[in-house]
Amino acid sequence: MLARLFAEPDVGRHLLREEGEDIVDVVRKHWVCYVKAALIAFAGLVVLVLSLFVKFSAAWVPLVVGVLLICYAIYRAMLFSSDCFVITNMRVFRLSGVFNKQLATMPLTRILDITLAKPLLGRALGYGHFVFESAAQEQGLREIRYVPRPDQRDLAIERVVARAGLRGRGRTL
Repeated sequence: MLARLFAEPDVGRHLLREEGEDIVDVVRKHWVCYVKAALIAFAGLVVLVLSLFVKFSAAWVPLVVGVLLICYAIYRAMLFSSDCFVITNMRVFRLSGVFNKQLATMPLTRILDITLAKPLLGRALGYGHFVFESAAQEQGLREIRYVPRPDQRDLAIERVVARAGLRGRGRTL
């Protein structure tokens, strides 16, 4: 049970293999997501060490705070590691959640527009954020944050859409 909690999401379970669905790319979060969790864990360790220098009768307060901070940091890291975005030849979908698993799916035919945002820090470190506009607004795939190598991922989606013949070729004169 505990091993399944820490395991990578099982992407293959959600494929429509009998319909000919193939994985084009599996996108995990960029490593920068883990920095905040690491800083929280470090703060928890500092509080734990400081509890050694507090009177014994009051040491339980920083001890509990330190343990809670470390547990929260572990949860955040698990949350990021369980979040993956999958591009297939038929659709895009996202698996997320640690305790409560979520699956959000969007067929390629529903993708109207993709916005790629690359903040300054993202350009320097190699990540960006996708915003999908679709016929059905407010779904679990609206925004995918901290995508590593966003330009390559954007081109992969555009290639899949073009191969499926879902976009017009444009007019030739």
